[in-house]
Parts: sequence; C-alpha cells; structure tokens
Amino acid sequence: MTTSVLYETPGPVARRRSLLASVVVGALLLAVVAWVLWQLGLQGQLTAEKWGPLIDPTNDTFAALWNLMGQGLVNTLVAAALSMVFSLVIGTLLAITRLVSAPWYRWFVVGVIELLRGVPVVIAVFFAARVLPSFGLNLPTLWFLVIGLTAYNSVIIAEIVRAGILALPKGQSEAAYAIGLRRGQVMASVLLPQAFRAMLPALISQLVVILKDTSLGFIIAYVDVVRQAQVIIQNLNNPIQTYFVVAVLFIVINYALSRLATYTERRLSRARRGKVAAAADLQQAGAAGD
Repeated sequence: MTTSVLYETPGPVARRRSLLASVVVGALLLAVVAWVLWQLGLQGQLTAEKWGPLIDPTNDTFAALWNLMGQGLVNTLVAAALSMVFSLVIGTLLAITRLVSAPWYRWFVVGVIELLRGVPVVIAVFFAARVLPSFGLNLPTLWFLVIGLTAYNSVIIAEIVRAGILALPKGQSEAAYAIGLRRGQVMASVLLPQAFRAMLPALISQLVVILKDTSLGFIIAYVDVVRQAQVIIQNLNNPIQTYFVVAVLFIVINYALSRLATYTERRLSRARRGKVAAAADLQQAGAAGD
C-alpha cells in the first residue's frame, strides 16, 4: 500500500465529510440555478418568442439571424487566425532577439517588450484604429484589429518562448556547439523545437486569449460575431439569449483549441518516447554486436 508524500490518505471520517461538503455545495449551486431560471421565467426571458429565432429552424427570422451570426463568426475566426500567426512569428523573433542581442541594444528590445506588455489590449486596438490613419496608414478595419492584437500578444508569446529556451539544460546548446553548429543553427534546430514542445500548453492558452480578445473589435466597428449580436439585439430585443449563444460559440471553439493542444502534446510525447526507445534499442544492439 503506497501513500503520498504530500498528503495522507483520507480516512473514513474525512471521506464522509468530503462527500457531505460536495453534496451541500452541489445542492446550493442547483438552488442558485433554479432561482435564476425562476426569475428569468417571471420576466418572460424563457419564452419561445425570445429563444425561437435562435434555436427554432421553423422561425421566420432563424435563417436571417444565423446568416448574420455566421458572417460575424467567420470574421472573428479570420481576425483570430491572422493575429495568432503574426503573434507567433513576431513573438518568436522577439524572444530570439532578446536572447542573442548585444548589450548595447538589448535595452531597446527589452523596453519595447515591457512597454507593450503593460498596455491593455483594448488600448492597443483603439490606438491602431485611431492613430495609424493619422499617419496616412489607411487599412481595412480587420487589419487594425489584427495589429492591436498582435502588438499585445506577440510580446506575451515572446516571454513564453524565452522562458522555454532558458529552461532547457545548458548541455543541449553546448553539445550542439561541440559538433560544429553555428548560433543560428543551434537556436533553430535544437533549442526552439524543444522550447515550443515544453511551452505548448502555455502557447495554446495564449492563442485562446487571442480568440477571446477578437471580441474587442466591436469598439472599432469591426463586423465580428459580437457586433452582429448587437445588431440582432437591436432588432429582437433579446440580449440575454443572444449573448448566451455567442458565449456558447466561444466556449466550443476555445474547448476545441484546448483539446487540440492536449492531443498535440500527447502525440509529441509519444513520438519523443518512441525516438528514445529506438535509440536505446540501437545502443543495446550495438553493445550486443561488440
């Protein structure tokens, strides 16, 4: 019988108390949900008139509503995809630059990163949409949103990648230099792949943040899913129902991204274990041959 070093195995009394606490908390949560639904029912928020346009295909406005919602969702995904790609590329370049930069200009790179880290993302988006046109940079609204999101998230990703590289054993780079690789080859072929693999959960979490932050596009009149939801609410006067559906859409997409991260991490772990096992088998075979 094994016991944990961090805590003792709960005894019968502790298990009963834990079960009782779980039942009480669960009952309280159910009571809160029931009270909220009751209040919504009293205010007429659970009627078919409010929910029909969103969930009833036979409703007259169902097709038009989901056409608007679909256009907004596509625009949201496009902005998120572009921001993710640019943030990953620029963030990786910033991380490498900070690590390999000479002391005389490293302060500038660190200053840019720290400045953008301290700026709220909504300010970055608003700055891109209001200030850049005054310098003659007139772009579609999509690109102002992408610029704002990239400016903020690229420096966060830069710090994630830098932390992953610094966490690697020094022997990795020393071995690479010993076989004659140059600094760029060491970074691209040895350090970056391992850093990305180690920091994959944090990177995926930041990509989820980027997707959620695209909802800020409504402040610059970008026609995303939140903006389309506002149009629907103005016509149907059902904010609770519409925003609930928008929230569900974001939850589903973010959950899919999280599952993709878990799947990718497992595949990479299995591939790494397979390579280690294959190398061990070759070593054993060579030893047996000798």
